[in-house]
Amino acid sequence: MKYFWDAVVELDPSAAELHESNRFPNSTSKGLRGLFEDAGLENVTVESLELETIFRNFDDYRARVLGRQGPAPTYVLSLNESDRKGLRDRLHKQLPIHEGGSIRLIARVWAAKSDI
Repeated sequence: MKYFWDAVVELDPSAAELHESNRFPNSTSKGLRGLFEDAGLENVTVESLELETIFRNFDDYRARVLGRQGPAPTYVLSLNESDRKGLRDRLHKQLPIHEGGSIRLIARVWAAKSDI
């Protein structure tokens, strides 16, 4: 989703509040650790859990990432056709598309635990 929202904000800075880094400010190692420590927990350990996500091609990426409900597809539907094409072109340019057209991305979540 980072690639998508980065492309959106480049084209439409007024949409920055929709970017996941702004909507979920605690979804980082530092943010999650802070939540645990602010709750009075001690010896907090935070680590990332990562999974490679492989898309067959750009259309597969678009269908799986934007073909659902939520802020991203809702945002795309709010655009006129010209702006949708501009976003599609920008996203296509930014994604790491490998030879043969596949796109390999890392899906990351943060996990935290505490002794108490």
